[in-house]
Amino acid sequence: MKLLVTGGLGFIGSNFILKILNEQKDFSVINVDAELFGSNKKNLESLESSPNYRYVKGNITNHNLMEELVSECDAVVNFAAESFVDRSISDPNPFLISNIRGTFTLLETIKSTKKRFIQISTDEVYGSLKDQSADESFRFNPSSPYAATKAAAEHLVNSYVLTYDCDCIITRCTNNYGPRQFPEKLIPKIILLAKQNKKIPVYGNGKNIRDWLFMDDHCDAILQALLNGKTGESYNISAGNELDNLTIVNKILSIMDKPPDLIEFVEDRPGHDLRYSLDSSKIRKELGWLPKTNFEDGIAKTTSWYLSNDSWIDSFPDSVTKSTPWK
Repeated sequence: MKLLVTGGLGFIGSNFILKILNEQKDFSVINVDAELFGSNKKNLESLESSPNYRYVKGNITNHNLMEELVSECDAVVNFAAESFVDRSISDPNPFLISNIRGTFTLLETIKSTKKRFIQISTDEVYGSLKDQSADESFRFNPSSPYAATKAAAEHLVNSYVLTYDCDCIITRCTNNYGPRQFPEKLIPKIILLAKQNKKIPVYGNGKNIRDWLFMDDHCDAILQALLNGKTGESYNISAGNELDNLTIVNKILSIMDKPPDLIEFVEDRPGHDLRYSLDSSKIRKELGWLPKTNFEDGIAKTTSWYLSNDSWIDSFPDSVTKSTPWK
């Protein structure tokens, strides 16, 4: 199978490509990436000489380019997105362009070709939850401009299934962690700041809860949806590792043998959702997917990777890896 992967230089996309090409010998990948914020060529430098991998610099809003690349492939997996919540609050416009216009452009290219299309979405479309877990029928209630653009993209995808009989599937995941995540994200930022013995900012009281999913498990779920998912369906992906941010910080400090007084509570961000939680029983029952990595093992592997990959860290400017604000 020949895949077009969009946004493949980012965190999730690069890990997915590496997994596919390392484990699926009959697959090849064209990776198109605009090299915007969050992309890193070092994520896939190990594939540069692979005959099964081709890289194209380009934006998913470029209809002619997308039409050309889609025509060469059997299926499209769309990771390309602006995904930093804080940045969406300060400047929503790039999120509308990439997450809505970009998805629309891809849908237009697959409308006539009938290629399978996998839209990678997020648990943030459901908004903050109190004590329940959202299944696939749960109503959308996005809080941030980022979440709203991802919800809008999902509605576009569903409309193309119903109106144009497109072969589309949506996956929604909880918070990912693992190697190659952009250093402004919570877990890598904690590790990098603790390594420098710098203060680690924690929004509010640190009690915001997320369900943490190891990247390798997420990639397995996407592959199952690609190969065995049913057209028009959406699949929630979660591991059942619900932890608050303060617990995450303390776990990493413990692994690194760093003192808890590095923690510094800061003013909360606007519209900060208290808790996300997904019911993933559908993908477990219908596609047979199960997470394999418990959080204790996953966070230990993740911490070790960041501490052992200085050249990857050094590929980012100091403003990303050495400043205290995290996004």
